[in-house]
Amino acid sequence: MNNKPKALIVDDVAENLHFLVNILKDDCAIVAAKSGEKALELSCAEPKPDIILLDIMMPDMNGYEVCKTLKENPGTSSIPVIFVTALSESTDEAQGLELGAVDYLTKPVVPELVRARVRNQLELKRHRDHLEELVDEKTSELKKAYKLLQGNSDRMRSVLLRTIEAIALTLEKRDPYTAGHQQRVADLAQNIALEMGLGPEQVEGIYFGGLVHDIGKINVPAELLARPGKLTEYEYLIIKEHSKVGYDIIKDIDFPWPVAKMVLQHHERLDGSGYPNGIKGDDILLEARVLAVADVVEAMQSHRPYRPGHDIDVALDEIRSHRGRRYDPDVVDSCLALFTEKGYELAKG
Repeated sequence: MNNKPKALIVDDVAENLHFLVNILKDDCAIVAAKSGEKALELSCAEPKPDIILLDIMMPDMNGYEVCKTLKENPGTSSIPVIFVTALSESTDEAQGLELGAVDYLTKPVVPELVRARVRNQLELKRHRDHLEELVDEKTSELKKAYKLLQGNSDRMRSVLLRTIEAIALTLEKRDPYTAGHQQRVADLAQNIALEMGLGPEQVEGIYFGGLVHDIGKINVPAELLARPGKLTEYEYLIIKEHSKVGYDIIKDIDFPWPVAKMVLQHHERLDGSGYPNGIKGDDILLEARVLAVADVVEAMQSHRPYRPGHDIDVALDEIRSHRGRRYDPDVVDSCLALFTEKGYELAKG
């Protein structure tokens, strides 16, 4: 049985196709296409390609158009695309990466470099696919546990908590820089809710929402989460999708709290400047408004690959300066009271 990953190589010049096939034939099972239309057809054939090497300058349908179509199709959007082209201008490369390609190689290519880049992307894809399987498995367990334990609330909550924590830990394996982020946000959000005087059921729901508020980042390529430099507009749009992806993952779980909506809305802002839907004011769930403040404070004081962590006072100044505009004033006041009057401290990452 052939267990090699499947690579689709697309180039309208036969010599270029043969050259790339010879480079990768020991590592991959190769399929080839000499046109964009044929590439789209083969990209949907089962088993789907694990990676696509794509020329840009082709007649009828160029590589940019092929990549755009691949990324717009849910069935092929996750396949990593590497452009292999004679176009060497930085603007050409930027256009390719903004369309969703993971790499850009210019001809004439160095065989060792091609092999290394392909192996790297295949390893990232294997890792991402494995984590997605784990999240699917844990989510399925969560649904089963909730269904079986309805009517036994104490045991149900215990199983829910353990399963949700397992999902959060699975997600954090992809990004060491944010390990513990969801747990710390959940703890801070819970304490803000208590300071606000919310009821025990609502406080508990906010804690559970905090534990999975970033679950949708399972859909974000790991290399974007760990990138030290500035993201392109397209890359930022991919990351912003995590709220909607997280909502889709857990929307069918019949929680006793509106967890899916918390996940969907935790980046919304009172003035409508947030995402994904730009809703305003009281249209944003109160629980999501609590998570929004906790998320901002925790994220600002934590180290990220693109910046060092800020002092907690900087994070508190952020919510204080935007109180009533971006952030709920009651939530901000309660958060500030925790740190300035009650001695609350975020756990170390």
